[in-house]
Amino acid sequence: MAPVTGAGSAGNVGMMKRLSAVTLGLLPLGNVAFAGDGAVLYQTNCSICHEAGAQGRPGQFPPLVGRAAQISATAEGRQYMAAVALNGIMGRITVGGDIYTGFMPSFKMLPDEDIAAILNHVASLPGGEETVLFTPSDIATARTERLSPPAVAEKRKILDVIHPLP
Repeated sequence: MAPVTGAGSAGNVGMMKRLSAVTLGLLPLGNVAFAGDGAVLYQTNCSICHEAGAQGRPGQFPPLVGRAAQISATAEGRQYMAAVALNGIMGRITVGGDIYTGFMPSFKMLPDEDIAAILNHVASLPGGEETVLFTPSDIATARTERLSPPAVAEKRKILDVIHPLP
């Protein structure tokens, strides 16, 4: 087999990890959200707005670093995060005392495994140990609840009353 090089290397390395794990019978394909893939997927899909380090852009895009782990600490928080990734969010939200009014698009076109990997990566920031908080099965379940982006913002308000959001 030729060495993996070039612009697509990161994706190829992730695929090689999956194939190696499946070949060895260690992991059932489709049930694990690979942490290494999460970082690459985040950079590809999310960093254009939320920045490479997930620190966001003041007044434009809220930071994710240090917040996603707190939000995903509860079942309701994990459901909310999956809803945001799958349905997008639109409207006014307050994050860390700052007000953001805008729109995040849906990423429902991504496979469940990719969304789970991205959410696991973001929940591990800043530089924390990546653990599996979201599984592809969790995302598949969340996918059955179709919400409009404004409805996701309403879901956030309800969650903030139950579990105050950072």
